[in-house]
Amino acid sequence: MPLPRKVTFTLLSLALMVTAPDLIPALKDYHVFDWASVAKVAEFEPRVRSANPVEEEQQRLKPVISVEKTPVRPLVDPKGALEPLYAALFATERKEAGAITRILHYGDSPTTADLITADVRSLFQKDFGDAGHGFALVAKPWAWYAHRGLEIKGSGWKIEPANTAELKDGLYGLGAVSFRGGAGAQSRIVLKDPTHSEVEVSFLSQPGGGSFGVFADENPLEIVETESPVVTPSFKKLKLPGGAREVRIANVTGKVRLYGLRFGKDAAGVEYNSLGVNGAYISILARMVDEQHWAEQLQHHRPNLVIINYGTNESVYAKFVDTAFERELLRTIGRVKKAVPQAAILIMSPMDRGQKMEDGSIGTVPALSRLVAIEQRVAAEQGCAFFNTFEAMGGPGTMGRWYQTEPRLVGADFIHPMPNGARIVGNLLYKSLQEGYRRHKLRIAQEKFATIKGSNPTPAN
Repeated sequence: MPLPRKVTFTLLSLALMVTAPDLIPALKDYHVFDWASVAKVAEFEPRVRSANPVEEEQQRLKPVISVEKTPVRPLVDPKGALEPLYAALFATERKEAGAITRILHYGDSPTTADLITADVRSLFQKDFGDAGHGFALVAKPWAWYAHRGLEIKGSGWKIEPANTAELKDGLYGLGAVSFRGGAGAQSRIVLKDPTHSEVEVSFLSQPGGGSFGVFADENPLEIVETESPVVTPSFKKLKLPGGAREVRIANVTGKVRLYGLRFGKDAAGVEYNSLGVNGAYISILARMVDEQHWAEQLQHHRPNLVIINYGTNESVYAKFVDTAFERELLRTIGRVKKAVPQAAILIMSPMDRGQKMEDGSIGTVPALSRLVAIEQRVAAEQGCAFFNTFEAMGGPGTMGRWYQTEPRLVGADFIHPMPNGARIVGNLLYKSLQEGYRRHKLRIAQEKFATIKGSNPTPAN
């Protein structure tokens, strides 16, 4: 008796999904089934009972790497590129009035879910104070877009990331994503932390611009007009009522173009902004965002540190790595220096990216090491700090080891870390920054001591 048509179609579709990665090279990173395991199952032999079953099982599970015991990997910063960051942290730690340390972290897909960045934010704010969540996009450009501490929902928007936008004018705001909307467009952001004191909406003022309303817990804050004789980025900062847990964008009239909302507090502390774009590569900052527009965004946010964290997506395109990556990285660094010369720049290498090798093992994509070497050299030549994430997390083959760990630290694509894996990377970065800051404070203390000693010479006998 033949199977029903729907069942047959479902089985055929499943078979196609399972076999496609083995037949189509472009899908090689999306394996869901390992055919080699079939032979292993067929050759199964009962395991000989161990004399030490507890120790054997502990070895098999390979317990999660201890974040607390991971070694500190000093940042490569021979020219003191991070001094602006450390000076800001010093003022923040002393709780000086208005002392907010602002960090912008640009990255690719892991940062779209606030992975790694959320852990670094949490560590900074625990040690130096919480100045607020910082910037988040108006709505979700991707289903997995998330920010720890926020619940983001939106509808009715024409969403355009800079790397896939239909309207290629380069005007994509701080987070490189634009949201165009009319009547019916709305967004809702729920705050888990009700102690935020202000929200700032970033948008585009333009000829023929409409208006939108901003609400806090259903209470209207202001109707914002976007009409302007010239096209220019604009920002509207509004006070939040005490205990506010929800901010909404609604009552849109005409046509508006929004970018994001920044949540802040009236307190000294750190504001760590996670600015990830799915599928992003270095050219998104080098060419896809308009230079003047992006410069105005950077200048408004006044960062003490800009982190440039790309390379994962580029690493599987060897020709791009060898012929274009350095040029695009230099162009990006030049843009940041020109826009905010007072800010420190940290080039953060990508994590390991794994791939299945011919022998069935999980190795590292060949061009990744070359890309990391380019980043380190360019950082040194341009007076930027460098953090070698790839080596800090374990070097070649790390994603293979992380995938075999239970619980796993990376997904089946050998690219995207699981929360525990992201926590390890975030901790490695933070510990290195903390070590650099500790050295900075030690140097200040030594200089102060030397000055005091020099002003009080030892009396002659």
